[in-house]
Amino acid sequence: MSFLRVLSTVHCDSDGPSTLTASAFNTVRTAVSVPENELKRWRRTFESYAKVVNGERYLDPESFVNAIAPKGDLTKIGRAQFAILFRVADTSRRGLVSWDDFTVFETLLKRPDADYWMAFQYFDVDHSGFIDFDEFKTVFSANIGPDSIPFDFDCDWIKLYLGKKNDTHVLGYNEFTQLMKGLQGERLRQAFKYLDADQDGFILPEQFKRIILEIAGHKLSDAVIDRLPTLCTLTPGQRISYSEVVAFHNVIREMDMVERIIREATAKSNDGRIDQSDFLDYAASSSRYSLFTPMEASIIFHFAGRGVASQRLALLEFAQLLDPRWRAPHDQLDDSKMPAKTSFLQTFLHSSYNFVQGGLAGAFGATIVYPIDMVNTRMQNQRSTVVGQLMYKNSIDCAQKIFRDEGFLGFYRGLGPQLIGVAPEKAIKLTVNDLVRARAMDPETGRIKLEWELIAGGMAGGCQVVFTNPLEIVKIRLQVQGKAAKVEGALPKGAIHIIRQLGVLGLYKGATACLLRDIPFSAIYFPAYWHLKKDVFHEGHNGKQLSFVETLGAAAIAGMPAAYFTTPADVVKTRLQVEAKKGQTNYKGLRDAFVKIYREEGFRALFKGGPARVIRSSPQFGFTLLGYETLKTTLPYPWQDKPHQVETALTSRPDEMSKIRARNALKILLDVHGDFGRRVTAGGRPLSLSNPRLSS
Repeated sequence: MSFLRVLSTVHCDSDGPSTLTASAFNTVRTAVSVPENELKRWRRTFESYAKVVNGERYLDPESFVNAIAPKGDLTKIGRAQFAILFRVADTSRRGLVSWDDFTVFETLLKRPDADYWMAFQYFDVDHSGFIDFDEFKTVFSANIGPDSIPFDFDCDWIKLYLGKKNDTHVLGYNEFTQLMKGLQGERLRQAFKYLDADQDGFILPEQFKRIILEIAGHKLSDAVIDRLPTLCTLTPGQRISYSEVVAFHNVIREMDMVERIIREATAKSNDGRIDQSDFLDYAASSSRYSLFTPMEASIIFHFAGRGVASQRLALLEFAQLLDPRWRAPHDQLDDSKMPAKTSFLQTFLHSSYNFVQGGLAGAFGATIVYPIDMVNTRMQNQRSTVVGQLMYKNSIDCAQKIFRDEGFLGFYRGLGPQLIGVAPEKAIKLTVNDLVRARAMDPETGRIKLEWELIAGGMAGGCQVVFTNPLEIVKIRLQVQGKAAKVEGALPKGAIHIIRQLGVLGLYKGATACLLRDIPFSAIYFPAYWHLKKDVFHEGHNGKQLSFVETLGAAAIAGMPAAYFTTPADVVKTRLQVEAKKGQTNYKGLRDAFVKIYREEGFRALFKGGPARVIRSSPQFGFTLLGYETLKTTLPYPWQDKPHQVETALTSRPDEMSKIRARNALKILLDVHGDFGRRVTAGGRPLSLSNPRLSS
């Protein structure tokens, strides 16, 4: 059947248009001022889908749906149901929407009450500006279908709004909105009473499923729909009471609030999971009055927990209840599209990709802060017990003398070996930390226990020593020889000479102190970094992505305590790795160095260069992690599996809000019946006030 017959001309009892509705549309056309950029966007959309009819461009029902329907809708609304709105836009009843009609329609969608406004226009068949009993019954009956649970239009509830049939009380717009808000509850009550044949207050599971499918099937995922009969397992008897039906309906009606509470409660939970008590406690603390009863909480956790309501659940497990489009992960891909098992080569390539990214990020961070590192090393190596060896008064004096005596390039002495070594050093640190965290992470919550965060960071710091120690002993000897060589009149030695002089074993001199520094540093740094991102800057909350400044800030702040509290180990490592000159104290090992530094120079000497270390390490790791995160975001591994996210209408970020408003405009009509509009659009027959059914 041709789509052109969708919602064809409506036959009305009124011979002419009413002054209220006609004037309303005329007012919109003439008085509403629309920004030029909106008009251009609407024009572009109109021209993209319009067809030429008698030399003019119009939208027919099919092209109108293509113009307004979201392409990636997050609800189970059929595209054909958007044709319901065609009759609202086609004010001239010619079966076509002109550019002027389309502009008026888009402007109406901007109304904050667009959903109720469109529903009112749909029910107001004769455009009188009011809805009487016949109009309401005609439109309602024409859209619910003959097989639906019957609705008693002579009930007391309807009479309160519309009066008796022969003594009609017409509805204005405001009265209509209140009627529609309570309509689902009345349909629920009537449907339960109709199916409860023996009037004992219970219905069968399949009858409950039938009710929910008619009034809210479009709001539920297929998985929840399949489990609807299992509601009978909450209480003995294998039947469902009226209170349980009402409780389930209340959950659906307040689903947006359910989602907000679940998202916020799981985000604040230590393990990323909540139980029924947590849900009710957070709901009570987030609202003035209690929104949900214990029965409603039990229903939420029953369907999210797949029949086990007593367990603690993560946000991902609530997805099938929150997202109407949810499908089981193994059902989302065809067999032909199922990913193959990861081979050793793929794992190696992925690890190599991350390794290169970590190396580039490390080199970037090290280059930026290398002058600070130079000052830090000179200050830590300064012996206060040797007469005439106090070259620098403080860090500022040290920087000034380096620049005066060695020039700007003096700040970058030893940078070559640093860059050669920093790539594998930072790469292995970042790779090992990510690897251990991935193994310890809860796949459903994305959370990691604190002890595993510490272990992951500590292992990353320990593994990097393989590269760090040789790198730093060469770097340090290059850094400290600049001033000493000038004083003694000797030529500075190169990195190759130092490596040959030390030998393989000599390159790992002070490795114990290096481990003592790097393990606690990483154990402090990485957990602090991740918690700053999640708990302070709220990364991932409602889809939030951190900005450049927030990522840099989290990485830099995390480096401050990690750098300062590991300064004593760094001082000892530096003393062990620097070649002692005549008259300077020699250290036999880690413990000996600690004891002698404390006895000869005091406790403060163990934190010598601490501020400079903080100033250097904090921005270095800030820029390193910023570079690493940026590389992972802009150049992700091509075959990396993306983590599943719970995406609903609350978290979606549509390109065009007008299309989302068009979807929202259908909400009230779909609350009448989940298949509202399907029967009319399928038949393409007009409504008639002379017959409560579709005219033949």
